[in-house]
Amino acid sequence: MNVNQQVSQFTHWYGPGSDGSCPTADQWSHILGRDKDKPVTLINFFKLRDKAHYPGGDGDASGQDAFSSYASVSVPAMERAGGHFLFVGPFQGMFLGDDEDWDIVAIGAYPNLGALTALYSDESYRGAFHHRTAACARQKVLVCGD
Repeated sequence: MNVNQQVSQFTHWYGPGSDGSCPTADQWSHILGRDKDKPVTLINFFKLRDKAHYPGGDGDASGQDAFSSYASVSVPAMERAGGHFLFVGPFQGMFLGDDEDWDIVAIGAYPNLGALTALYSDESYRGAFHHRTAACARQKVLVCGD
């Protein structure tokens, strides 16, 4: 599958990204255009909602509850894909630069692009992704690597 086909598949599964809940087509193109053999590191910043926002008002779950539902599936899916976390923990403030307000920072490492695409292609991960969207008021993910 070429990059354009992968972008089309991922935007079909996850949406256009216009609301900040998932990558946009341009962001998918950027990461999928990387050297396939180089490691990929993603630095995730999450700001959780007080109350999870599910379409149709699905229950009284907190943002933390929804994020925990996402993590209970995403962590094993990431490991199956060949990735692992270098760090997951609470955001404790800025040391340098403009102040930002986050709740959780997670640094995920993948040995190559195939491991990252395997995660996003995993059916159980796709099925749990809506919990991440419901949990997060906003998020930011930085791409690092060779």
